[in-house]
Amino acid sequence: MNQNYIIPDAWSIIEEGFDKDRVMSSESLFSIGNGAMGQRANFEEMYTGETFQGSYIAGVYYPDKTKVGWWKNGYPEYFAKVLNGPNWIGIDIEINDEILDLNQVEVSNFRRELNMKEGWLGRSYSAKLKNGTEIEVHVKRFLSLDLDELGAIKYEIKPLNNSARINFNPYVDSGVKNRDANWEETFWEPIISGIDNEFGFVQAKTFKTGFNVVTFMENSIFINDQKQKIHSSENIQSETKVQLKYEVDVNQNETASLVKFGGYTVSTNHDEKELVKAAQSVLAKANDLGFEKLFQNQKKAWAKIWEMADITIDGDVKAQQGIRFNIFQLNQTYLGKDARLNIGPKGFTGEKYGGSTYWDTEAYCLPFYMATKNQEVARNLLVYRFNHLEKAIENAEKLGFKNGAALYPMVTMNGEECHNEWEITFEEIHRNGAIAFAIYNYVRYTGDFSYVPEMGLEVLIGIARFWHQRVNWSEAKQKFVMLGVTGPNEYENNINNNFYTNYLAKWCIDYTIENIEKLEKEFNSDYIRILNKVRLSKSEIAEWKNVSDNIYFPFSEEHGVYLQQDGFLDKDLKPVSQLDSSERPLNQKWSWDRILRSPYIKQADVLQGFYFFEDDFSVEELEKHFDFYEPLTVHESSLSPCVHSIQAAKLGRMNQAYEFYLRTSRLDLDDYNKEVEEGLHITSMAGTWMSIVEGFGGMRVKNGKLYFEPKIPIEWKSFSFKVNFRNQILKVNVSHEGTEFSLDGNDHLDVNLNGKSVRIEPGNFVKV
Repeated sequence: MNQNYIIPDAWSIIEEGFDKDRVMSSESLFSIGNGAMGQRANFEEMYTGETFQGSYIAGVYYPDKTKVGWWKNGYPEYFAKVLNGPNWIGIDIEINDEILDLNQVEVSNFRRELNMKEGWLGRSYSAKLKNGTEIEVHVKRFLSLDLDELGAIKYEIKPLNNSARINFNPYVDSGVKNRDANWEETFWEPIISGIDNEFGFVQAKTFKTGFNVVTFMENSIFINDQKQKIHSSENIQSETKVQLKYEVDVNQNETASLVKFGGYTVSTNHDEKELVKAAQSVLAKANDLGFEKLFQNQKKAWAKIWEMADITIDGDVKAQQGIRFNIFQLNQTYLGKDARLNIGPKGFTGEKYGGSTYWDTEAYCLPFYMATKNQEVARNLLVYRFNHLEKAIENAEKLGFKNGAALYPMVTMNGEECHNEWEITFEEIHRNGAIAFAIYNYVRYTGDFSYVPEMGLEVLIGIARFWHQRVNWSEAKQKFVMLGVTGPNEYENNINNNFYTNYLAKWCIDYTIENIEKLEKEFNSDYIRILNKVRLSKSEIAEWKNVSDNIYFPFSEEHGVYLQQDGFLDKDLKPVSQLDSSERPLNQKWSWDRILRSPYIKQADVLQGFYFFEDDFSVEELEKHFDFYEPLTVHESSLSPCVHSIQAAKLGRMNQAYEFYLRTSRLDLDDYNKEVEEGLHITSMAGTWMSIVEGFGGMRVKNGKLYFEPKIPIEWKSFSFKVNFRNQILKVNVSHEGTEFSLDGNDHLDVNLNGKSVRIEPGNFVKV
């Protein structure tokens, strides 16, 4: 059974009723972020029930020493942990000398809301304490998009049945740990703490990596919205924690509130010696504006994001809620302001997986950012990989590759491989191809070729060299083969000739050669500079071409399909529909040995190749492969349903396309994979966007033009989306009656709709 407690709403994620068993799931689902920091939806007040505390700071990590039973040569030294940052949201509360703890009091009328339209988290409830006091609580929290080092909390308490003495005890605390620490280590070294009137801070540094962070707060007290001249007393200060204490007496039905501004200043953005001063500067701006003005600015900033990024669905509120949740979380995670950052698979919602970037960025996230931001944001994601090219070459050298061959990491913070599962680190090498494909995809969509001569060709050459060295000649097959790999389907390890990986290798080599030839003709000075720098000769290119022309693809004449790998037909090909539901998800019910021997596919593998390279295959070939592989797919990867939704839509199988869409868009909201308490699946959320725009919208880019073949699920009345295509904003509205286009730009735009050319003038609606 999937969870089903989130109330359907077009613009908000809403939970009603307090259930201790779902606290950790909600902490994930109601997470907030602003691109520079983020946090799980932990309670501000003390909570002694089971909880997963998590606050995260973009770019701050710790190299946790790898923990394996049997060390093998080439293993990464460390696993990069997304660090649980110091806690700035904490507010201990006492009412008539009793600590407020939702695990210990009688809670009613509990309601939590994540307002995606305006970018805030709200919570309200009534509670009866053991001392008989009854209270009503309202809390609002947001992380400012304008001042991205700042968060704001307004915590309101109203006594309902008598007057009350309320103690607000806000604190900041760097004495935090990671749930997933390999060796139970602490990752933060305390430096200094301080209190100055209502301002408090702790400064701490990460061990090993030396990130210096000041975690700060400033507080003010209000009664019935009137600011009080109450100063903190009996403050507590240690090297890891400072806590201020405010005591207020309020009458029955009066409201006492604490406004707490807090956040982080980090040595990646400021001089280490200036971090406290930087914190005070942020707080000065916040105090000038005040909570309400900051909140109004937050609404405006989110309105600007939604103006471009929103997708509307008319007639299906669960589908609408799902896509907006995905778009919202992507924007909370990464806004494209800082080329040093990337899109972590859990974003700011949990610690699992570690690292700040996977192949998901290039395969799934780039299209979303290209179409909903400006070209520069997408380019920054490619610049990030160019900046890590030297490390990718080092990573390959550690495994025995030579001559500038580059293997991009499966998981990284700084370009070094830091993933420590053998079958993924050394075998899931298809990630290399996704980076090359992203360069192709960026040039195809934006028309900006400048990245290739400036940076991209060097990346492509490193990748081509890797593929050339990774294959070997098979005398038996008279072809080049690739042994000992893991394809996108992680339920098969150490297999030979994964179709997707082999096809990607061929494509990468061909695409690199094509770009070398283009530079020789059109950018000759760059061509000479790059070939001299990387010492590339015509004879080496000829060797690559020989590999590309003679690489082996496993194929079954009997079934008329490319095989996922050489031994796939040796498996017991029993479809998923014949599995008992009690055995799912397999990764939580079966032994790994049993999974590896089974035919069950975690996510699109051969079909991932058909998604990337659909122009290389006919619709009939896609249909044959979809019918062969989808019945064997358990979709236990978050990256699976979106690709299948796009392909089902292309095949006109709208029931299946719609089911896969709901699964990808509500993967976390409905907790399909029974793991949402660990954090959200951020990078797969970009796939949800693709399943509407590329799946139902049928959008493709061919020869510098947009092509559309729209289809609409029967459950919807209409849907609409916008894309920024070469600095012109195209809005597409699809209904059962037809397709409508409008354009915000300086020039007309010619698009292709169902095989016919349509011209759209700026400011005009075109209905077809």
